Amino acid sequence: MGSDRRTHVLDSALEVFARYGYRKASMDDVAKAADISRPGLYFYFSSKPELFRATVRHSLDSSIEAARLALADSGRPLRERLIEAFDHWAGRYVGPMAAEIGVLIDSHPDLLGTMPADYPKRFRALVIDALGGPSPADVAGTLNSTSIGIKHDAETRDEFRTRMTIAIDLYCNR
Repeated sequence: MGSDRRTHVLDSALEVFARYGYRKASMDDVAKAADISRPGLYFYFSSKPELFRATVRHSLDSSIEAARLALADSGRPLRERLIEAFDHWAGRYVGPMAAEIGVLIDSHPDLLGTMPADYPKRFRALVIDALGGPSPADVAGTLNSTSIGIKHDAETRDEFRTRMTIAIDLYCNR
């Protein structure tokens, strides 16, 4: 149960940090959102910077793992695996939280260290491995850039998936 509770706290913290920003979000805000006492929150995380790092790492780990599982399912067509992987990697951040989370991550590089650079490289490597064929690094880079643009332009996750499907179809039907 402790792991589930910690995960709930991290998911709640992501929403709080996205809504208020790092500076304005308080440990009280996170505790209330997670339905946990403030001392209970401090049992899991000794400080706001520690909570923030853990929140971002949890979110990125979840995205990477879901994308990895989607791409590894070789029983499904590559097209479907790519659509699902990009949805897990970028589509989940579409909508109201997209801009806030991007600004949040960009605004606090001192808190996050190399995470904002390392995780995209890991995702790109997963896509390269799944693509194979000619120029997989170029294709992975192009699809990733496309997903970033769509993520910031789309208003809903469904719109993201629809538009990303078009981009992936252009690759798969070439």
